Amino acid sequence: MTAPPAPPRPAQNSVQPLRHSLVLLSVLAIFWLLWSGHTEPLLLTFGAISCLVVTALCRRMQIVDDEGAPLHLGLRPLVYALWLGKEVIEANLHVTRRILDPRLPIQPQLIRLKASQTGDLTRVIYANSITLTPGTVSVDIQGEEIVVHALTRTAADEDKSGEMDRRVTRLEGSDR
Repeated sequence: MTAPPAPPRPAQNSVQPLRHSLVLLSVLAIFWLLWSGHTEPLLLTFGAISCLVVTALCRRMQIVDDEGAPLHLGLRPLVYALWLGKEVIEANLHVTRRILDPRLPIQPQLIRLKASQTGDLTRVIYANSITLTPGTVSVDIQGEEIVVHALTRTAADEDKSGEMDRRVTRLEGSDR
């Protein structure tokens, strides 16, 4: 007995994946150049070839899409990354104070936060942003709720304020 044939794949708009592929190729090349720091012609050639091979593999695996190259977000991720960097630094200082001063209380707790994002990508960005912020860890996503472990009441209150949720929702392009 043979396996049933795979269903035909829907026709894709060839302009959209090509545009996403060019963005992916550009981002790979920029990061390769920044991280390697090499400008010798031979190494630049190897870097370009490796970026082309990775892009071709991603196209072959059909993973070059709006999620892999979110062009629809525009420059909003840069603004969000700057704000998140500031939040990470502040949370690091908060956790460091708790570690260095044993008189400051640690009050671990689990809280549930409503995620108002409509897309999976931005909901994952929200959960990962919570985890990146020291003192909090996203434990689970259940539908529109994210279960978060907070080290202190202050960290829990910061997450409950909804500021990060609003900023990620704005990143998505929604104004809820």
